[in-house]
Amino acid sequence: MPPLLLASASPRRRELLAAAGIAFEVVNVSVAELDEASAPHLSPTQLAEANARLKARAAAQAGRWVLGADTVVALNGRLFGKPATLDDAREFLRALGGATHEVVTGCALIGPDGAETIFHETTRVTFRALHAETIDLYLAEVPVLDKAGAYGLQEKGELIVEQVEGSRANVIGLPIERLLPLLRERGLA
Repeated sequence: MPPLLLASASPRRRELLAAAGIAFEVVNVSVAELDEASAPHLSPTQLAEANARLKARAAAQAGRWVLGADTVVALNGRLFGKPATLDDAREFLRALGGATHEVVTGCALIGPDGAETIFHETTRVTFRALHAETIDLYLAEVPVLDKAGAYGLQEKGELIVEQVEGSRANVIGLPIERLLPLLRERGLA
């Protein structure tokens, strides 16, 4: 069986799949993802699942399994995507500081026959109260412009994160604990 196609440019998703022993090939897809401005009627889970589906469908190839994923950070109805600038990142971290937010990763697994399995995982993350100095230190040490919510749990997370309730892998970018059983059922793991 050919390896799984991963429709994601995320190095963190690649690392998680590789660590789980999954054979895969990366397919870089150019997809105009939905965002809260273009889809205000969607909940964070619906948005993450819709974007994952868009990515997987864009990479779909006959006779191949494909996985698309998308992560959304949400706090009190506000969605935090990838910051465009360091000023945006600073504002994101200020808003998330001292609060508990949700990290939702949507996954879309499309089979060789076109059948789709769509699911999501939600993890609650509580940030420490963040002072300007801590935010500046974090931003100086961690590249955040490619990360939803402007942070990476796996990179200096101890500076900003107080508690994680649920899957840590989900916060990093892929709910591997939920995904592995599905891949095993389909002979991909």
